Amino acid sequence: MKFVDEAQIYVRAGKGGNGIVSFRREKYVPFGGPDGGDGGDGGSVYLVAQEGINTLADFRFNRSFQAANGRPGEGRNKRGSSGEDLLVPVPVGTQVFVDDTDELIGDLTADGQRLLVAQGGFHGLGNTRYKSSTNRAPRQCKPGTEGEERYLRLELKLLADVGLLGMPNAGKSTLISRVSAARPKIADYPFTTLHPNLGVVRVGMLQSFVMADIPGLIEGAAEGAGLGHQFLRHLARTRLLLHMLDCSPMSDSQDPVRDFEQVSAELEKYDAVFADKPRWLVLNKMDTLTPEEGEARAREIVAALGWQGPVYRISAETGLHTEQLCRDIMQALEQMDDEADFAAPQMPDEAH
Repeated sequence: MKFVDEAQIYVRAGKGGNGIVSFRREKYVPFGGPDGGDGGDGGSVYLVAQEGINTLADFRFNRSFQAANGRPGEGRNKRGSSGEDLLVPVPVGTQVFVDDTDELIGDLTADGQRLLVAQGGFHGLGNTRYKSSTNRAPRQCKPGTEGEERYLRLELKLLADVGLLGMPNAGKSTLISRVSAARPKIADYPFTTLHPNLGVVRVGMLQSFVMADIPGLIEGAAEGAGLGHQFLRHLARTRLLLHMLDCSPMSDSQDPVRDFEQVSAELEKYDAVFADKPRWLVLNKMDTLTPEEGEARAREIVAALGWQGPVYRISAETGLHTEQLCRDIMQALEQMDDEADFAAPQMPDEAH
């Protein structure tokens, strides 16, 4: 399925049902009084985050959503039935904006989370409501109000633990296909990856994490060059970034240090949040070098960058050291979870 990470939709809530004018008519009861019932409330429109959906592609074909109207009231003080709420399933990680104003009105980050996007109309009032000591036979009623309607823009930010960074053709798709069941398109030319790929990496029993592969970044990506800028938002929610460099002597750029600095600059221009995000350096395609050449190449790159963080020498093609990389990622993520639990405020014990 084609990956779609942005969509425009129209939502309209149901109209409230009208109240009615009615009088009790019964044999031997000449002045029965008013008995007009209220209308029903209009149905509202909710967006509901649902696991198992990972694209907004369905909204390419169905862009309009309308909840049911409330029914009008009836005689004998019968209230009209309310319109049924409309639940629209969206992927977990969807952000909802008002299309006209770009106002963010919701961020659906958990399975089952609901967001009210269009409130149903209020029910109308029957003439029974207007009965008073001075007006025993009111002939007035109130119609139901219109439901809210608006145009919305949905943006999907993938919820992944680990994001893969790098220039086009750095081997990101090869790595995710090596360590997970994801099968992205892989070929020996830039921009083979045209949309994000997600893969679940299983390290052991009940131990797994989600890895995201986005199209490669080029110079000017933050301003819209290439394809990567369309998907940079997906990396904003990852907890760890793997910055992959092509260390093959036959690589297109021949300069991994320049590639690293170029991608880093684009990240910082796009969003400052990336500056504080943990990042590991992954030197790929080490199978094209001898062990001595690979070690010398790694030392040269680390020294040129002044890199202080973790460094891994791997080959996504052959699987060299990828297992160790995944185990260390899992350990780092578990440590982040423990630190987050420790930092969370503790609820005071109840007094006995």
